[in-house]
Amino acid sequence: MKTATIRARLEPDLKNQAEKVLGRVGLTTTEAITLFYRQVVLHRGLPFAVRIPNRTTRKTMMSTDRGEDLHRYASVDEMFEDLGL
Repeated sequence: MKTATIRARLEPDLKNQAEKVLGRVGLTTTEAITLFYRQVVLHRGLPFAVRIPNRTTRKTMMSTDRGEDLHRYASVDEMFEDLGL
């Protein structure tokens, strides 16, 4: 029987973006939280690594947030070609 309640305050934009992604994979917010909690129990901790980004990563993230140095490709093949892979 489901009787426990979780309350959390989030930025509205973050909530909306996350719910759109969850909807695309067929999950409700409740189902996603339940999945997360089950994974926490199975892993006996967070089900993903939590790290502080290094200087290069922080610089890249801030640049991307400003819309700088972004590259768009029509296909994965085009991206790999540009990267020389």
